[in-house]
Amino acid sequence: MDRFVSNFTNRLDAKGRVSIPASFRSVLTKDGYEGLYVHPALDLEALDAGGHALRATIDDILSRFSPFSDEWESLSTALNGTSEVLKVDPEGRIMLSETLRAHAGIQDAVTFVGHGHKFQIWEPARFQAHLDTARARLRDVKRSLGSRSADSIKASDT
Repeated sequence: MDRFVSNFTNRLDAKGRVSIPASFRSVLTKDGYEGLYVHPALDLEALDAGGHALRATIDDILSRFSPFSDEWESLSTALNGTSEVLKVDPEGRIMLSETLRAHAGIQDAVTFVGHGHKFQIWEPARFQAHLDTARARLRDVKRSLGSRSADSIKASDT
């Protein structure tokens, strides 16, 4: 597997370390990134994390703007200026800084959530609320697509 998929909840140990799920560690190993690249998500109380694939996505986004533009400056500050490269210990654990933990509201447990080229790190209750909202939005989209399909079928029958 070369993508981050599924979600896992792990507790922080007494020293504040948390184990990255084995399947996520496997993807990171294949990616070849030294450590774990982490930054506060731009519009969520969560953290974005990953390796070379996440860095490539960020570089691609930044390349769409002139390096002298306000947009480039803002994005680079938000994505590069607040990021950290965390060391992954031999047991696959990381220690989140107080700044990262405060952004995501993390206390004693985290939920790792796969997003393909990256994963997110959430406080478990916040993730559950986010997931509930996402599912509700998808139900609305499904209904909308379903009614459009029915309308399209009716229009093609006439």
